[in-house]
Amino acid sequence: MKENCSPYKIVFPEKKKVGILLSIPHCGVQFPNEIISSYNPKIIQKPDDTDWFLEKLYDFAPSLGITTIQAVYSRWVIDLNRTPENISLYNDGRIITSLCPTTNFLGENLYLNDYLEPSKNEINRRLINYFNPYHQKINALLNELKKEFDKVILWDAHSIRRTVPTIQKEPFPDLILGNNDRKTAENTLIELTLKKLKNSGLAVYDNYPFKGGYITRSKGKVESNIHALQLEMAKDLYMSNDELDYDNYKANEVKKWLKNTFKSLINYLNEGV
Repeated sequence: MKENCSPYKIVFPEKKKVGILLSIPHCGVQFPNEIISSYNPKIIQKPDDTDWFLEKLYDFAPSLGITTIQAVYSRWVIDLNRTPENISLYNDGRIITSLCPTTNFLGENLYLNDYLEPSKNEINRRLINYFNPYHQKINALLNELKKEFDKVILWDAHSIRRTVPTIQKEPFPDLILGNNDRKTAENTLIELTLKKLKNSGLAVYDNYPFKGGYITRSKGKVESNIHALQLEMAKDLYMSNDELDYDNYKANEVKKWLKNTFKSLINYLNEGV
């Protein structure tokens, strides 16, 4: 296990910067040294709830001028897409792992038997050391972009198993665009994004069953021309059918329509629609 480090990694544009910030908050797999011994060593060898390989899937972003922020630590340390007060964003009976989860989405215990759950002091320490820095950096990057561009977009990238019975019994659609019922981005931008995503030929849902998590809801400020969108993607679109390995052929197809979508968003920012 690596030594403790910054809770985020920044990938800077390779060409002229555009007004888009890409956030990948659930790609982290590391565990800080001071708490790793509390976890079940078998279950954290490959943390199952990770949004696997999204940093690789979106690796075209710098070539388009997009700035990227990626999580370093696992969401099992602290979930960057939950509210800091640990208030659920949904009330429809689905399983909601907490800010500092003690089980995975399948209900399996993450910690050793003699370690029940993080204390309030420990949760607060994780907020200060891991959660707040990620969100503060997003805010700083958005503010920097806003100084250069009249309108900016935050794209929060996620992926999920095709089927998670503890959330819903039915398989998830291919793609879910979340914007908190059109509160986190202007309608014209949402419609453009939906149109471009649907060009993939995949099933694209708007705000169902995910409306966007805390990052999308807290960063999207339409009145300030900061627009936030969350894209949830079924893992088998770019991974093997058993959702264990990266599939280059599948991923290259996904990259094509993702890249086309971002090009349209860049044109939208530069020229309007």
